Amino acid sequence: MTPSTLADRIDALLPQTQCTRCGYDGCKPYAQAVAVGAADINQCPPGGAAGVVKLAQLLGRAPKPLNPANGIEQPLTIAVIDESLCIGCTLCIQACPVDAIVGAAKLMHSVLPDWCTGCDLCVAPCPVDCISMQTVAPPRDWTQADADLARSRYHARNERLAAEKHEREQKLAAKTSSSSPPQDPGAVEAAARKKAIIAAAMERARAQRAAVQPKNTEVNSPEVQRQIDEAETRRAHLHAPRKKPNPL
Repeated sequence: MTPSTLADRIDALLPQTQCTRCGYDGCKPYAQAVAVGAADINQCPPGGAAGVVKLAQLLGRAPKPLNPANGIEQPLTIAVIDESLCIGCTLCIQACPVDAIVGAAKLMHSVLPDWCTGCDLCVAPCPVDCISMQTVAPPRDWTQADADLARSRYHARNERLAAEKHEREQKLAAKTSSSSPPQDPGAVEAAARKKAIIAAAMERARAQRAAVQPKNTEVNSPEVQRQIDEAETRRAHLHAPRKKPNPL
């Protein structure tokens, strides 16, 4: 049996509360650690002694007591929100691994009792201490059916979060693309040519305003240069201020 297959079989026996008391981020990571010998079979308080026995039978080991470092076996509990104190911060919604808390920002939140796994991960983040864990009444055991439903809700939540992240990334990419469109090499070259032409035209205009005409005496023949000089003389004569005649 491969480690991945063994991990799947171990995960199928776990309660799927995703409480992290085992020291791992959830039931599946704990199952993977047990499969490769990195974790022991007695680190899951929600599974209790019965859960340890199931894992021992699967792995051919002797059962052992729960490790007190991971917690103790307790009756099934669910989270309850004091709605009069809730400020709608959504931190408990973000912490719940199975989407058992409903509400919206700045609105009162409520727990779906049939969905709550009793993981108590929502208690610590609450800034106003309005969440408490209460024993289910009448008391009952956490069944395999409960675990199967919790697993499906846990996976559904992870898929939803992944889809929301992908959508945010797409929107960000589209916004970045629209604000900074990729440069076409041909367009860049055309823009550079246009800029050079404008710069040359402005330089010619400045030279004309200053009545300065460049003379390339190294290239022009003496005759051509003579004609240029005559043209410059005529231009200067035309633009020279005329004297007003003296009145009689």
